[in-house]
Amino acid sequence: MFITTIVFAVATISNDNLQDLKTGQLVDATPALQQWALVIGVLAGAVVIPPVLNLLQHTYGFLGAPGANPATALAAPQAGLISALAKGVITGSLPWGLIALGAGIGVAIIILDELLGAVAKGPRLPPLAVGLGIYLPVSTTLMIILGAIAGAVFDRKAGKSRNPQMARQLGVLLASGLIVGESLLAVLFAGLVAFSGNQAPVALVGAGFATPALWLGGIVFAGALFWLYRWVLRQA
Repeated sequence: MFITTIVFAVATISNDNLQDLKTGQLVDATPALQQWALVIGVLAGAVVIPPVLNLLQHTYGFLGAPGANPATALAAPQAGLISALAKGVITGSLPWGLIALGAGIGVAIIILDELLGAVAKGPRLPPLAVGLGIYLPVSTTLMIILGAIAGAVFDRKAGKSRNPQMARQLGVLLASGLIVGESLLAVLFAGLVAFSGNQAPVALVGAGFATPALWLGGIVFAGALFWLYRWVLRQA
């Protein structure tokens, strides 16, 4: 287990460094400055992440954690997967047949992806995307698919604008802001729940409106997204 941990850690850190260096080259950053940025990021994360996770744990809990309420617990599929693997190896109850089946599927997907790339310049079958689609819940992957479709539509529209490169950059910034904004608001809402002791501290209607609220919220979000991307195209 220690040898496997070292190998995985080396592979993960190497991939992370390659991604950092590639991104840094795009913005004319030097490796030394990137290392200092990583140090600052580690220090900032050490200060911010523990209290946020502690807040979420006391407010909602996490699925699979001791004492978590399944009705309000937050899903953590990645952590659950690693936990199941570690417990299976330690207790000797790991279903090696399923592990072998997954490895076989991975090899088949890699071969199929390479064949698709050799035949023609068309759709591919990335093994990482397939793996994520298999073990992540549909509630997570569905929004990734919808986001990819929305991004493809926007890129096509941006390509017809007067300044395509600027339009695409503004579109990426907008998408990044939506992701970060959602995370920050979720933490703020968790703080409201923790301090008020009420699971719905800003509710305006009763629990019977839950289903219509999902549809109404989805429609409002889609409309806001459409307006924001049209605004981005006008700015570009």
